[in-house]
Amino acid sequence: MLIGMTLIFSGCGNEEALPLEKTGGGASVVIKDDLGREVTFEHRPERIVVTSASFLEPLHEVGGDVVGRPESKTKMPDFAREKPSIGQVYQVDAEKLLACQPDLVIANKGMNEKLLPLLEENKIPALVLDMKSYPSVKREIEIFAQLTGETKQGQKIIREMDEKIELVKKKIPPNPVKVAIIHSTSHGLSVQLKGSIAGSIANMLGWENVADGLTPLENNPDAAPYSLETLTLQKPEVIFITSMGKPDEIKKSMNEEISKNPAWQALDAVKSRRVYYLPQDLFLLSPGLKYPEAVEHMAKLVYPEALN
Repeated sequence: MLIGMTLIFSGCGNEEALPLEKTGGGASVVIKDDLGREVTFEHRPERIVVTSASFLEPLHEVGGDVVGRPESKTKMPDFAREKPSIGQVYQVDAEKLLACQPDLVIANKGMNEKLLPLLEENKIPALVLDMKSYPSVKREIEIFAQLTGETKQGQKIIREMDEKIELVKKKIPPNPVKVAIIHSTSHGLSVQLKGSIAGSIANMLGWENVADGLTPLENNPDAAPYSLETLTLQKPEVIFITSMGKPDEIKKSMNEEISKNPAWQALDAVKSRRVYYLPQDLFLLSPGLKYPEAVEHMAKLVYPEALN
């Protein structure tokens, strides 16, 4: 009865995976990715390449494997270390990718869309996925489980993640803490909006991100321009700092700026020593399955007594 049926998978539902045959035949599955593209699969992909290390653990936990992955200093699980490299996540080596002979490429939205013409030319299916926010992580787990046929395992993973996060939320006071999230790179500073990883988690915890409502940067919808004058007017109670680059160098540079600048010293968050640096492995790239750990980490910085 399932022969020829098609499932449109476009959200976080509880659909059972259709019985895709490894060698073709059987039912087809149409998956809508985060660019709104619909990709049809007639059989389960067996040679998957991912362009972001954030996809590795979620895919592995629902029975998926890869034949190619990018370099990563902070998010490379042991089972993927010996897999062929396709270069850096921001600069994928097209020759190395094609040499993996993939029957599916899972690409990171916002970084790897430029690979699509090459993949289309070589008739290689591709899904472009975004794993920054927690809802998007749950959606991608369901997509991976749909591809591998392990939908029950995917639902189990999501249920356990939800339970861990709800437990953290129950332990902390329901106070709308005013937070600012500053992102530091070698090119300067920006403030993170609710679409960022840290912004998403602050929103989940019921806190007020003082940057919400600001006009996003033209090339980054999850961030807005940084202004110390604006930050002073917003009066955040807590400041979180995320970074891209060498954490020790960025922390040293930021601490020097904060200690020398009277405008920084006037901020209540600085006076009360509530300026916290967030770890890159949880807040630079998507924490994926470690989202509950990232939520607990941020909550614990603000309410250590409640979570110890």
